[in-house]
Amino acid sequence: MPQGSKARSVEVATADKVGRTALSVTFNERTARGTPNIDYIDMPTFLELPIEFENGEISVDILGELRADAPDYARAFAGIAYRITETGFEAVYLRPLNGLRLEPHPPRSRRAVQYFSYPDWRFERLREQYPDGRYEAGADIRPGEWIELTLRIQDHHVAASVNGETVLEITKAKSPPSAGRIGLFVDIGTQAYFSNLRISS
Repeated sequence: MPQGSKARSVEVATADKVGRTALSVTFNERTARGTPNIDYIDMPTFLELPIEFENGEISVDILGELRADAPDYARAFAGIAYRITETGFEAVYLRPLNGLRLEPHPPRSRRAVQYFSYPDWRFERLREQYPDGRYEAGADIRPGEWIELTLRIQDHHVAASVNGETVLEITKAKSPPSAGRIGLFVDIGTQAYFSNLRISS
């Protein structure tokens, strides 16, 4: 791990994966005790990097896979957390098992990319209060392949691109954003690999 990083409910190691040396980040239930979707789903489960960020661009290549013990609802969740502070963070993550390359039925076909904001606006509340699905989108992806996720962030606006194609843009009214750290995010049942992280402010 980079010096000064914090593994928050994840296990981290280096690994060779599909022709690359990558950072493996795995959700660790032993350090995330509690009930799924109450104590851990869309929670601080990431490798927190010692990089301060407010506005700019974050890009990383992600390969997400299900672990052998993954629950039925797992989708190989992996992505980028940003503006991490002691009280919250924002994130965009992938669900490769909902990717269009697997031809999932609706509504899963529209749920391959997800934005959320911790602690108040996790995915279930966003779906309930915004049934138009404005905070998630489909994408032409599948598990077991490298996927380039790029976030372009400016104040309340976030645009997410997958393999060079913009798939999700949101503008979220909230208090003025503050700088925070960046994290490599994973969730339940997921082993994810991260490579080629690029950041510009």
